[in-house]
Amino acid sequence: MGEREELVYKSKLAEQAERYEDMVKFMKTVAYMDPLMSIEERNLFSVAYKNVIGAKRASWRILQGNEGSDKNDKNEKNEKVQEKKCKAIYQNKVEGELKHICHEVLDILTTILGKEDSNASESKVFYYKIQGDYYRYLAEFTKGNERQQVAEKSLVAYKSASECAKVLVATHPIKLGLALNFSVFYFEILQSVERACEVAKEAFDEAIQQLDDLSDDRYKDSTLIMQLLRDNLTLWTTDMPNQEEQEGQRVEDLEGDHEES
Repeated sequence: MGEREELVYKSKLAEQAERYEDMVKFMKTVAYMDPLMSIEERNLFSVAYKNVIGAKRASWRILQGNEGSDKNDKNEKNEKVQEKKCKAIYQNKVEGELKHICHEVLDILTTILGKEDSNASESKVFYYKIQGDYYRYLAEFTKGNERQQVAEKSLVAYKSASECAKVLVATHPIKLGLALNFSVFYFEILQSVERACEVAKEAFDEAIQQLDDLSDDRYKDSTLIMQLLRDNLTLWTTDMPNQEEQEGQRVEDLEGDHEES
C-alpha cells in the first residue's frame, strides 16, 4: 500500500470513527499530491472539512443566540457586563477557529484550481462550489468591509461554478447541489429572497423535466437535493402578514435552510 492509498484508507477509518479532525489531516495531505484527487478522494476531502466546519458553525450560532438572563440591580448589571466580556472572548475564539479552517480550505482550492484541466467541467464545478461555500461561511460571522469582500468572493466563485455547470445535465447531483447552496447564499448572505427563489426554482424545474432520463446510480442523490430545493422554496415563499413578521421569521428560518453537505 502506497502513501496515498494509506492516507485514503485512514481517512475512511476516521470517517467511520467520526474522528473528522484526523480525517482532515489525512485528506489535506492527499489534496496537495499529484495527480489531482479522484472523485472518491475529493468526496472524502469535502466530507472531512464539512463535518469539522459544521460543528464549529453550530457552536458559533449557539453563542451568537445566547444572550443570557436580564440583570436589574447594580451588582447584577456588573455581573452581566462580565458575562458579556467572557462570552465575547469565547465567541472570538470560535470565530478564529472558523477563519483558520475556511482559509485552509480556500488555500487548498486555489492550488487545485490552478492545476485543474480547463476541460474538466465536473470537477471545476465541484471545487468552485466549495470555494463559494467557504467564503459564505466566512461571511456568516465577519462584519463591515471584510464581510463585503468575502461575500463578493463567494458570489464570484458560485458564478464561476454555474458557468462551468452549463455543460452538465440538469439532474446532475453536483449541479443541483450548486444551485441549492447558491440559493442559500442569496437568501442568507445577500438577503435577496427573490433571487434565491429564482435560482432554486430554475434548477428544480429544469431537473423535473429531465427526471425520466435520470440514471439509477444518481437517482437517490439527485432527488434528495431536489426535495431540499423544494423545501427551501416552500419556506421562502410562505406569505407573511407584514414585513416585520417576515424579518422575524427570517432569523428563525436560517437554521432550517437546507444546503448540500
